[in-house]
Parts: sequence; structure tokens; C-alpha cells
Amino acid sequence: YSMSESESESDSDEDGSGSESGSEDDEEVAKKREAAKRFEEQRKAALARKDKDKLRSPICCVLGHVDTGKTKILDKIRRTNVQTGEAGGITQQIGATYVPMSALQQQTRLLGAGSKTKINVPGLLVIDTPGHESFSNLRSRGSSLCDIAVLVVDLMHGLEPQTIESINLLKSRKTPFVVALNKVDRVFEWVPHANLPIEQTLKKQKGNVKAHFKKKVEETVLQFAEQGLNARLSYENDDMRNFISLVPTSAHTGEGLPDLLMLLVQLTQTYMADKLAYVDSLECTILEVKVIEGLGTTVDVILSNGTIHEGDTLVVCGMNGPIVSQCRALLMPQPLKELRVKNQYMKHKEVVAAQGVKILGKGLEEAVAGTQLYVAQTEDDIGFLKDEVTADLEKALKAIQTVERGVYVQASTLGSLEALLEFLRTSNIPVANVNIGPVHKKDVMKASVMKEHAAGRDYAVILAFDVSVDREARDKADADGVKIFTADIIYHLFDAFTAHMEEVKKAKKEAMKHIAVFPVRLKIVPNCVFNSRSPLVLGVDVVEGVLRPYTPIVVPSREFVELGVVSSIEKDNKPVAEARQGQSVCIKIETTSTPRLVGRHFQETDEMMSKQSRESINALKEVFRDEMTKPDWILLLKMKKLFQIV
Repeated sequence: YSMSESESESDSDEDGSGSESGSEDDEEVAKKREAAKRFEEQRKAALARKDKDKLRSPICCVLGHVDTGKTKILDKIRRTNVQTGEAGGITQQIGATYVPMSALQQQTRLLGAGSKTKINVPGLLVIDTPGHESFSNLRSRGSSLCDIAVLVVDLMHGLEPQTIESINLLKSRKTPFVVALNKVDRVFEWVPHANLPIEQTLKKQKGNVKAHFKKKVEETVLQFAEQGLNARLSYENDDMRNFISLVPTSAHTGEGLPDLLMLLVQLTQTYMADKLAYVDSLECTILEVKVIEGLGTTVDVILSNGTIHEGDTLVVCGMNGPIVSQCRALLMPQPLKELRVKNQYMKHKEVVAAQGVKILGKGLEEAVAGTQLYVAQTEDDIGFLKDEVTADLEKALKAIQTVERGVYVQASTLGSLEALLEFLRTSNIPVANVNIGPVHKKDVMKASVMKEHAAGRDYAVILAFDVSVDREARDKADADGVKIFTADIIYHLFDAFTAHMEEVKKAKKEAMKHIAVFPVRLKIVPNCVFNSRSPLVLGVDVVEGVLRPYTPIVVPSREFVELGVVSSIEKDNKPVAEARQGQSVCIKIETTSTPRLVGRHFQETDEMMSKQSRESINALKEVFRDEMTKPDWILLLKMKKLFQIV
């Protein structure tokens, strides 16, 4: 009796909890809806308060081919200021350099008439992007976070492969850009004048130097035209909207750098005032996640709008779900003059956009670079923002185009994933699935699905870029026959995969070499029957196609009588691997059953052919396609009809 009583009690408990959890879910949904509404209202209010007179610093990216002097230009911009001993000078920042207004004014003062432009922006935030991965990480809700870009081109080399990649990247992101035509000091007999504006230094050069410089500029303008872009020298450009400005610079001597800085300021505050108007609504993108000795895991972010405070509740997208953390500290480097001080970073209570900031917080090691960072004002916001960051990542991953049969790709950041996918696309490697973060057992299970497709079996491969592979995943991969390739350089990953595919192809060819029969038509050379009964030794002309060892030979005009299999091919008494159309060779045909005789089973004048079947044609299609020429396929088609193969 007591038992049933307790049972009924527990039943009623369960019923109660069931209805309670139902109402809790509804409450949760209502809270999220409320938070979403509040966020939207706050954003609208912030946009309404936007003032074009109060601008934030423009975010400027530096891109270009390797060794064109991207970092050198930034070094020069920074160093110029340190030499003058300016205390509040330019700050060397996390992946970014902040050039304050005072430094901009000082570096552009030599421009004379040009410097009459009043500088309204508080400064410039310049991001040096090592490779495209970082540039791809600079995105804010799908559009590029970067306001303007500087494309560094080597004047002596013109547009190089990576430069063209950068141009295409800028076009796809619709990012306006200017070109720094670097290394003008390499022009023959150039006399450097440190830190002078380019027009002034050009006037001081000899006639032949000016002519060489003009020739090089014209060559570059032509190369830009080939890319569908109009370009002009910045000081001759009176149509900024339709022509890209080329600023000749030298990172070594500092020539032309005042022009470059002034051009960036003019373009941004003239044409982008609306975009640069400060909005008091947080917009913050994670650039990279770093472990720093003595600080632990930190995330480097670019704060492009709004303000962030110490103690804020942060919500970011993690590799295994959303992360909620407390902002323990906001760190920014000290002014350059004091860089030697042991504690390199200064703590800030709050940071206003646009800035590069290092954030300290617990549990941020799994944050995904390239995604947004949000701040929750109240407890209720957390649930809504968790959904928001998850949706952000899902949307980004869904936007990636995949095919049914292909490899499985994992990367550590959205930017590196994008860069890797772009590289695989240009290398014609199909991608079936993507993910962010370490390789787990579930990823191996997804990749092993390829094993079920006959045609996709070779793609049961995981390409893991810059991520770890856990033990369980390794064991599962070994058990399921899934290959995992790991590397932290895209090219290494590509090389490993290509080598693997070559091996697979080799093994397949080895296994199928007795099944695949290459199409061939043969004629016996008159008086060249060296052995008239099995094994037949004959001198033949290859009329059409390709002859290889192990080819079964038949005589179509004699009811397709089978002569046997070609066991060896010789030319000038030396064995050869194959004989193509127009060649004369000596062949040996071994019979497996009834011996064949020239004169009884077939005549010297009869045409011979390779024996085709459905299996042999399939083997050629699947494995030996790369070794077949167009005429080979045409001959195979004719033979297919002759042998009546369906």
C-alpha cells in the first residue's frame, strides 16, 4: 500500500514538474523575445543619435603581395613619430596601429597647400593583415569591417599573383581602396629626400629618373586596366569615385607617406562621413585568440563602434557552443616611447571605438575568430545573445557552398576556413562539409559517410587546418579508414592531400590494370610473322589507339576469334611500355586455351583489335581517364558499337 502511495506521489510530482517546465520554456522564449526587442530599440535609438560631426577613427587595412613592404610602411609611419619624441605618439597595437590626430597633423604638415584639409577624424586605425585569413576575419555582420584599404604594390614588379587575389577580395567585399606604389627609391639613380611629399621629391629628380618613373607608373596603370580598374596618380586624380589613386611611396625613406596618410583622411571624411559617424551601439569583432604568458588566454578584438567597459558580461561564439564570460581587463599597449617597460600593456576602464583591444576573460580559449562579440546588459539578455552568436556562426557556415561528394574541412577561425576553401576551390578539390574547431568523433563519423558512395570513397578525408584532433577521433578514424591531415600552413595541407590522392590513384591503377583494356587497331607488317603458332610473335603497325601489355587481342573479321593476351612489346629489340598510332613494334601473344595459328585461324592480312567489354570500358572511365586521349575515346566508341556493348 505504502508503495503505491509513494508511486502516486511521484506521479503527481512528475505531472507538476512537466507543466512547470512547459511554462518555464514559454517564459524563456518570452524573455528572449523581450531582449531582442530591447536590443533593436536601443540600436535604432543609437542610430537616431548619430552625428556626422562626431566621427570615429576609420579602420584601414594594409594588403598586398609578399615582400612589397606592407609592414615596412607601417614601421616607417610609427618610427617617424618616435624620433620626434612625441609622448602621446602612435600606439603599436594588437595587429593594429593607432595613428592619433596629432601624429597625422605632424606627418602631413610638409604637404603645404594639401594640408589645408582640416582633419576631423580622431585618428586612423591601421590593421596590418598577414595574409587573407586575417582580412576575412575582419567582418561585421557579413560586410567588411574595414572602411578603406591600402593595397601595397611594388613599383618595380607591378601586379603580382597575390596582389590580384587581394584586388578580387576587395572587389567581392566592396571595400574602397587606394594603392601605395612602394619602392620608388629603387628607380635607377633616384635621389632620396626623407619624408618629403612625393611631388616635391619628384621635382628634385633628374630628367632620366622622371622618365623611368613615368614608364613604370604607366605599366602599372595598364596592369590595373587589365583587371578592369581605372587608376591615376593621386595628385592627378580629380575623379576619386571612378579612378583609383596611386600614391608613389618609399617605406625606406618615408617619401610619399605624408600623401598616403592625407589621402586616407580626405577620402574617409569626405566620402564616408555617414559610415564613420560614431554610433553608441556596440559593434565588435574577434580578430584572434592568443595565449600570452602571464595573462592566459586573451582575445584581440577590433571595436568598430560603441564602448566596452571592464566588468561587462561578454557573449561570444565558441567552437563548442556559446561562451559567457566576464571582461576581467581591457588592455591596450603603452605609447611607443615606453615600450621597453616590462609590463607592456596598460589597463583601461573603458575603450571607445574605433580601437584594437586585448580582452582578458575566463573560458575564452574556444572563441571563434571572425565572429561578433556581444555585451549583455541584463541577465535576460544572455539567453537571446547566446542564440544570436550561434545563429551568426551557423549562417556563416551555411553560406559556404558544398557538394555531395568531397572532403571534410575543419579550421580554427572563420577567416582561415574561408581562405582554405578558396584555395581548395582554385585547386578543384570538392568540399562536402565544413566545421570550426577541434576534430571530434562526430566529425569523423560525418566524414566516413563518403565510404558509402563508390565514387566518393577516396574523399573520406578530413583536412584539419590549425586545429587539434582528440584521441577518440583518431581511434575512430583508424577504425573507419578515414584519413586525417593536419597542418598550420594551407600549402602543406594541400601537398599532403595531393600526395594521398596520387597514392590512391596509383593503387587503383595497379588493381585495375588487368581489367582495363585500351582501344587499339593493329595490322601485321608484311613478311613479319616471326612465330606463326602460339606464342605468336608478330611485327605490327599500330593503326589507331594505344597498345599496352596485358591487352587481349581478337580478329573481328574471323568471328572475333581470340588470339590471346599481349605479354610483351618490343621496339628495336628493347621492351617498351606502350605503342601509339603510327609506330611499328614486335609483339608476343600468349594463348590461354586453344593454340592459334597464322594461316589457319586467321590470315596475315586480317586486322586485329583489343577485346572490349563493359567492365574494361568502366575501368578506363573510372581509373585511366587521365591516360586516354580524345582520339582514343573516339576509337573506343566505334569499338563499343562493333562489339555490341550496351
